[in-house]
Amino acid sequence: MLYAIYGEDVPHSLDQRLAARPAHLARLNELQSNGRLILAGPFPAIDCADPGPAGFSGSLIVAEFESLQAAKAWAQADPYVTAGVYAKVNINPFKKVLPT
Repeated sequence: MLYAIYGEDVPHSLDQRLAARPAHLARLNELQSNGRLILAGPFPAIDCADPGPAGFSGSLIVAEFESLQAAKAWAQADPYVTAGVYAKVNINPFKKVLPT
């Protein structure tokens, strides 16, 4: 089943985010290699594709996991969690409707 993982950034955590980014992307690339990643990306803190020092307010990942427990375990092991980038992580089952 698909799950939406929404990580909400700690304010002013851009430096931590940048330091943890290579490890975070490696895990996402693994999901993609296994055909389980639907989409992933950050939310710029301002209305701009490259927010510069304003940084990001969070991230969204939609991926396939065996269960909600598996999605939670994967999310809790994410480098952005362990580096203190995310203040909060929400995980919900997700039903993709479009595109087909």
